[in-house]
Amino acid sequence: MATLLYRLGRASYRRRKLVISLWLVFLVAVIAVMSLFGGVGKLNDEFAIPGSESQQALDAAGREFPGTAGTSAQLVFSAPSGHKVTEPRYMAAIDAAVAKAAEAPQVVKVTPPQQIGGVSADQDVAVAQVTYDVAKEDLRAGSLEALDAAVKPAADARLDVAVGGAAFAGGGAEPGPHDLIGVIVAVIVLTITFGSLLAAGMSLLTALVGVVAGVASVLALAGIADISSTALTLALMIGLAVGIDYALFVLTRHRSQLSEGDDPEHAAGIATGTAGGAVVFAGLTVIIAMAGLSVVGIPFLTVMGLAAALSVFAAVAVALTLLPAFFGVAGRRLAPKTGSRAARRENASHADADTSRSANAGERWVRLATAKPWLTVLMVVAALGALAWPARSMSLAMPDNGSASTQTSQRAAYDTIDKAFGPGFNGPLIVLADTGRSAAPKRTAAAIAQDLQKLEGVASVTPPAFNASGTYGIIQVIPKSAPDSKATEALVATIRDKKPAIEKDTGASIRVTGKTAVSIDLSSQLSAALVPFGGVVVGLSLLLLLVVFRSFVVPLKAVFGYLLSIAATFGATVAVFTGGHLQGLVGAEGTTPIASFLPVVVMAVLFGLAMDYEVFLVSRIHENYSHTRKPLHAVHQGGRHSARVVTAAALIMTSVFAAFVYNESMILKQIAFALTLGVLIDAFVVRMTFVPAFLALTRHTAWWLPRWLRTRLPDLDIEGARLNRAHSDAPEEQEPVLAARD
Repeated sequence: MATLLYRLGRASYRRRKLVISLWLVFLVAVIAVMSLFGGVGKLNDEFAIPGSESQQALDAAGREFPGTAGTSAQLVFSAPSGHKVTEPRYMAAIDAAVAKAAEAPQVVKVTPPQQIGGVSADQDVAVAQVTYDVAKEDLRAGSLEALDAAVKPAADARLDVAVGGAAFAGGGAEPGPHDLIGVIVAVIVLTITFGSLLAAGMSLLTALVGVVAGVASVLALAGIADISSTALTLALMIGLAVGIDYALFVLTRHRSQLSEGDDPEHAAGIATGTAGGAVVFAGLTVIIAMAGLSVVGIPFLTVMGLAAALSVFAAVAVALTLLPAFFGVAGRRLAPKTGSRAARRENASHADADTSRSANAGERWVRLATAKPWLTVLMVVAALGALAWPARSMSLAMPDNGSASTQTSQRAAYDTIDKAFGPGFNGPLIVLADTGRSAAPKRTAAAIAQDLQKLEGVASVTPPAFNASGTYGIIQVIPKSAPDSKATEALVATIRDKKPAIEKDTGASIRVTGKTAVSIDLSSQLSAALVPFGGVVVGLSLLLLLVVFRSFVVPLKAVFGYLLSIAATFGATVAVFTGGHLQGLVGAEGTTPIASFLPVVVMAVLFGLAMDYEVFLVSRIHENYSHTRKPLHAVHQGGRHSARVVTAAALIMTSVFAAFVYNESMILKQIAFALTLGVLIDAFVVRMTFVPAFLALTRHTAWWLPRWLRTRLPDLDIEGARLNRAHSDAPEEQEPVLAARD
């Protein structure tokens, strides 16, 4: 593979004008397709779980009760202190607001508080229900603003009014100006790393080209696939992070070759053949991990993974073709200037002394970690184990308006309802009763409602509402517990357990649905998928690393380190968002459950990124070991050559992810936080500390593989060990010669 990539790098260098032109044509074409057939306006944030009971019931309710197919909102009226909402002047104001709201765009009807039991026991609060004829994703611009303006008569009467409900829940994860913070930090880190604005700018430019190509491709598909704003932002976040990192790895190797006096074209080929091989493998692991989300069987999660995989693929393609073409444009200007700090650093890195006196910062850290390797390994395992401890209490649910900012109207509505009516009023369960085969359909539905009222954990049950034929009834069940509590989950299970007995006695059947039930089913399905998905990820990593490093110990160590990283990441995420610790640092207000699909998304992304750092660090260690057969010396030299670039890559990745922590979407906030912390833990604690110590402990055993297996495994030559005698003045058709230049 190294030889093929070497040729690709030299070809891109020589035909730089053609390569750059082809990329420009591709960008123009994909942006044109996006503008014509896709675009941000066609994003769809609706979550569906095909095959689940709640989704089947939701689809059936949409057919039988057309008015329930759309989203809904709530108008929450609170009386001034010392007054009641039932006072005539306040009831008149509420009626006027309800009538005005009924005229708002896309509103089907507004149900007054009196008809839904929407007046609190102390008569301080009243709630009206607004029903739309479309799903939340299909609301036109200005529809919600018009509803907000409709409640002005009540506000003028000195009522405190808040507008909330499902229509206002979980705003889309849209990129904003704050997301550029990560790019700014990346520019600073790249400039310090390279000591050159040209090199830093080239890395950033190629990364941005990859991001535009990947994101535009995702948006171009929005016209034919349901792509959520969260999927788009995840693709942007990951594409930008890996794009900068991959450019950094290849450009660092190119400048290293130039500092040795290599011809620029040959240096471009060597950089693409060596660092480019690591980029291919690293990118492949991320792509496979993200595409592996499809095994969960949830469409929006599959689309999210494929969108991110497409963005990573674009980043790899840019690093292997466009970046070498830019090398051709820059020529020798990318070489560190004689006498500069960058040049001195490169000269020091080429030295192969095995003394601490000549060590750079990276090697000094590795020497410290390997001085007492047993102690280092035990300290890392103990520290990350302690950080992982809170993950035991991780509860999964979809964030709702209870996790919105306290400055928003929907959060005010949520909190007011919670206090006045109880936590269950914010997450009612919808029981769809199919009574078509019953002798007395309406009487049967009423009897079912009475039975549901007797269940433990039920606060109230509304009388059934029937469809036009009277064969289906909708019963609203208000739990005593919050939507994301274990008690509500248990209540859903209890109602479903009654289904066989009801069908046997009456011929009717029931199904539980509604937003709360959908969230419970989603969390249940994702929790069940964690183990098989983790098995796929871990099994994949073992197989790939076995082929790449031709070793048993290295893959096992890599997987163990990954499991440490992911456990510590989950523990810290639970401590912050569910435990409520240090929430001011992430802009969260109040405790909230972990987003249902965060574990599988973070497992997939962090797996790919962990393998990135594993390959970039261990490949240099393995390369040196292959030459010297001195295991401890190889570990030290790996730190000397790789620590700076891995550190820079991790800092860039962290800054890009951290910029998204302050996004308004709680789902994206949690994912960004988990990835930020996960990268920091994996890069600096696991890869830069635990891995060198472990390799120092295992020494020669780390690279052992049975002869029978070694002869049967393909030799991918990720490190470019067969590229050593290609000379800068070699003819174009001459093949690169075998073994590695260091």
